[in-house]
Amino acid sequence: MRFGCCGNLASVVPGGTGIEIVKPAAEFGYDYVEMPLAEMTALSDSSFSELKDTISSSGIRCEVCNNLFPASVRLTGPDADFGKIEEYAHRAFGRAAELGVETVVFGSGGAKMVPAGFPMDEAYKQVVRISKLIAPIAAKHGITIVIEPIRKPECNIINTFEEGVKLADTVAEDNVKVLVDFFHLEWEHESPSHIVKYGKDYLRHIHFARPLEGGDRIYPESADEYPYKEFVDAVKECGYNLRVSLEAGCRPDFATQAPKALSFLREMFR
Repeated sequence: MRFGCCGNLASVVPGGTGIEIVKPAAEFGYDYVEMPLAEMTALSDSSFSELKDTISSSGIRCEVCNNLFPASVRLTGPDADFGKIEEYAHRAFGRAAELGVETVVFGSGGAKMVPAGFPMDEAYKQVVRISKLIAPIAAKHGITIVIEPIRKPECNIINTFEEGVKLADTVAEDNVKVLVDFFHLEWEHESPSHIVKYGKDYLRHIHFARPLEGGDRIYPESADEYPYKEFVDAVKECGYNLRVSLEAGCRPDFATQAPKALSFLREMFR
């Protein structure tokens, strides 16, 4: 099992890439970092070159990217523009490939949110079409897309791991699989038994955090602070042995929480 951390929620700069955590993450012993692709795609060529240099000199790789589409690229509803989506995907996956990224997370709740009054079945067909559209673009770069189910307060379509599996099955592309996020799974009260049922064939990435009341999430510290065991046991039972990324805010800060969280992950998933 490899352990990493996401730059977006740990960043102290709103809307930033989280580049400031890369070198500390390497120093603390993380195996990789996961950077937000939409934010990196929006960078100028010179700024992206600086980001690449920072990662290259850090001793750690960006193996995964999250946040594929920005909210400004509409994926559902009457404003979905498939030509614009395809053009964006070529640029985004091209930048991911420059970093050596192997997996890209397709959550993008803001972009995927179905507008009020738009038929949900039509929106679902749009998401299927988009997934089929971008799969070969990612495959050209050797990238696997993992569908991320997101809790209902953040997105109103594809909310559970089981629904993500259904979507991947419908898309039927070899490089389109599914992510499970412990925070979102808990919010939706989804049974970890779905991980056991579908994990071997579909699970290719994990996001992890300690859920807090009110919908917030932070880095975990200890096994007794929250009932993690059923989820972790399900992950082990399905034979998953790839990557687990921390995706959460840090209290009080990354330097304090990141080493504790890494020790926790190594203990829980050993």
